[in-house]
Amino acid sequence: MARISGVDIPRNKRGVIALTYIYGIGLSRSQDILDKAGVSRDKHVEDWNDDELNSIRALITEFKTEGELRSEIQMNIKRLMDIGCYRGLRHRKGLPLRGQRTKNNSRTRKGKRKTVANKKKATK
Repeated sequence: MARISGVDIPRNKRGVIALTYIYGIGLSRSQDILDKAGVSRDKHVEDWNDDELNSIRALITEFKTEGELRSEIQMNIKRLMDIGCYRGLRHRKGLPLRGQRTKNNSRTRKGKRKTVANKKKATK
């Protein structure tokens, strides 16, 4: 296993796919990194030599990845909640933030259904 940014990337995958296992690196960014490093996109991780691996590591350190990026995102969410803006309130309540309807869907954000019992009818 090659270890980059504290993540063990899989050896049996192509380099362009393996780099996406690092949080903060998607497909387009991994393609750019491999192009700048001069490594073929189709080359498997197990076929990388030490020079290629070191150049890829050096290019990845230019970006925020893993823990640093996660903590920045959490700080941004906390800031929204602290200032009490609309998005912050939606985060606080655990509801969708981007204008989605909540009557029928949004189970992912709202969690498991909380059933409300009906009032029993009075018998005559």
